[in-house]
Amino acid sequence: MPVFYGTEVASRLMLGTSHYPSPRDLAQAFAASGAGIATVSLRRETAGSGTGAGFWELIRGLDVPVLPNTAGCHSVKEAVTTAHMAREVFDTDWIKLEVIGHPDTLQPDPFGLLEATRILAQDGFKVFPYTTEDGVLGGRLLEAGAEVLMPWGAPIGTGLGLNNPYGLRSLRAQFPEVPMVIDAGLGLPSHAAAAMEMGFDAVLLNTAVAKAGDPVKMAEGFARALEAGRLAYEADPMEPRDMAQPSTPVIGMAVLA
Repeated sequence: MPVFYGTEVASRLMLGTSHYPSPRDLAQAFAASGAGIATVSLRRETAGSGTGAGFWELIRGLDVPVLPNTAGCHSVKEAVTTAHMAREVFDTDWIKLEVIGHPDTLQPDPFGLLEATRILAQDGFKVFPYTTEDGVLGGRLLEAGAEVLMPWGAPIGTGLGLNNPYGLRSLRAQFPEVPMVIDAGLGLPSHAAAAMEMGFDAVLLNTAVAKAGDPVKMAEGFARALEAGRLAYEADPMEPRDMAQPSTPVIGMAVLA
């Protein structure tokens, strides 16, 4: 199982906690999937009057490690401030760092992300930066203090899957010892299986499960796909070929002429 900052987690599935039809669906999705980490937003925790305490109790009841995020932050100052508030509220120095650079694509701002990672790492945070498949940026984030990378599969909430398999494979190969989590853009269990087959350590989901017609079944489907994909990766799959090759030996065939 993956190890993040010295902590081994129980599953390769990290599950978000937003947009479920009901708290019951959320809890059942976590139970069905066996997700190893719950990601939570400080904005959700503090939003509304009187709802934050109940939501936090629900998350505590999941009995999994919590990874707060800085979702919705568009500047370094906003992200760093949110991270500090999250550390107090959730009592953890883990932070999934989002610094959004574009309002339509929700693409990470690479410059702001790097600066915020450096600041938070120096402040003692264990940073999980939401980034792209850019290997140069990945290297800079590691130099700044991150020990985990979270490249996107596709823009947040799109369900498009792994948009740039070549780039993701290159990033995985460039930093083979660094724990990596595919974060965002997955819509189907097959997308998660493909990420595992590439050698990534985990995936983070929210919308694909929460917005499914049956969130509980979809959560379980993702869990099974992750297991299948990881087994395939560990089994050292065959190399693809351009030409056909018979699977049955031709030696010993009857000669009809």
